[in-house]
Amino acid sequence: MIRFSPMHDRLQSIDGSWRNLNGMPSLVAVLEEAVIGTLDIADVSCLTRFGVKGTNAADWLSSQGITTPDRPNTWNPLPDGGIIARFGLTEFFIEDSLQNRLAVNLAAACQQPPAKVYPVLRQDAAIVLCGSAVNELLLQTCSVNFRALSLLERPVILTSMVGVAVTIIPGDRNGQPFYRLWCDGTFGAYLWQTLSEVVAEMGGVVVGVEEGMKG
Repeated sequence: MIRFSPMHDRLQSIDGSWRNLNGMPSLVAVLEEAVIGTLDIADVSCLTRFGVKGTNAADWLSSQGITTPDRPNTWNPLPDGGIIARFGLTEFFIEDSLQNRLAVNLAAACQQPPAKVYPVLRQDAAIVLCGSAVNELLLQTCSVNFRALSLLERPVILTSMVGVAVTIIPGDRNGQPFYRLWCDGTFGAYLWQTLSEVVAEMGGVVVGVEEGMKG
């Protein structure tokens, strides 16, 4: 089955190459040279995701070989660039990198979950922001002071950005800010349009998913 990113129509005007990734037509690279290190925005909705909650969710994930974060609203890296985030005490969110399909395997394993383990459907719009000017963009679009956060604690921030509820994981890549954010897919097109306009005003560019996710 073909899926479409919430931002699919907004990306049609971008001059770049497309490929089907995880059943979703995706902009993988742009033809102009990306200004990595200044400000880039990428649609990474094609990455596979899995959610699970319940009082036995952490134990079930452990039985699947997944080490969960110890503290609420923090995250851990997974092999090959994936992540697992803990929301509150009993809800977890897994997103794969381009190289793995752990989330797909977990979803299959959870089709008949044990007691007090409940799969959560994840149809997020997913965006990556990276480059030295990311914090300036966030000052314009979000009320959280990300500069005050300790990246060593691997925080997961649930907040609002331009009026849209978002989950944000701030991070670092090659010495530059690298932020991953998610929102309900129904708000994806609006959030993308607003952020990409600010990115353009700041001299940044739209890049493909492979460019946005590469280390």
